Amino acid sequence: MIPTPDLSHLKSADFQHVYEPAEDTFILLDALERDAAELRNSKSLVCLEVGSGSGCVSAFAGAVLGPSTSLYLATDINPYACRSTKATGKQNGVPIEPVLASLMDPLRARLQHAVDVLLFNPPYVPTDTDEAHDAQQTADIAGAWAGGHSGMDVTDILLDQVEDILSPTGRFYLVAVKQNDIQGICGRMLSQHRLKGEVVLQRRAGREHLYVLKFTRQPSET
Repeated sequence: MIPTPDLSHLKSADFQHVYEPAEDTFILLDALERDAAELRNSKSLVCLEVGSGSGCVSAFAGAVLGPSTSLYLATDINPYACRSTKATGKQNGVPIEPVLASLMDPLRARLQHAVDVLLFNPPYVPTDTDEAHDAQQTADIAGAWAGGHSGMDVTDILLDQVEDILSPTGRFYLVAVKQNDIQGICGRMLSQHRLKGEVVLQRRAGREHLYVLKFTRQPSET
């Protein structure tokens, strides 16, 4: 069993501005642990987490992937989150490089078809669209959960960017809830981007029905 990353360096004051790991975080950790052997054998070179928050997921990915991965990148719109991610990487011996950015905006050109492991636990809670927009603009903790209409306002943007950066053997792990329309997400990614989706894990957590989806490239037709 791979231990949960040590977050003892983060205090209650930090979690006033940074999303504290919860059930949606832990189901993603469990999905990565479930695929640990496959991920290690893939000898991934680039791991990117979008919306890294505390850095817990990236640090855990570092424990799963090990030293074979040469580059751990993380983005977040929240400067507190970027600082926390860097500190969490240091605390757990994973050299995470955080980038203050919205989604993957400054990295897309450089990372075209280069990311082997892409991780995203998005703001998936359905809210008013204006609330989601304001949360992204203020770049504080509300941006970690306010997802707009159907909880998909932010996720929809990223889904159209995944194919551009995923390596030929890359894997994209996405956290979602039932209200996000799991079948619809998988159907869209297959029909529009030739990325095959599967449910890696699902579980109930209070009122939420959480899913972790994994997307990989479809083999080229010959």
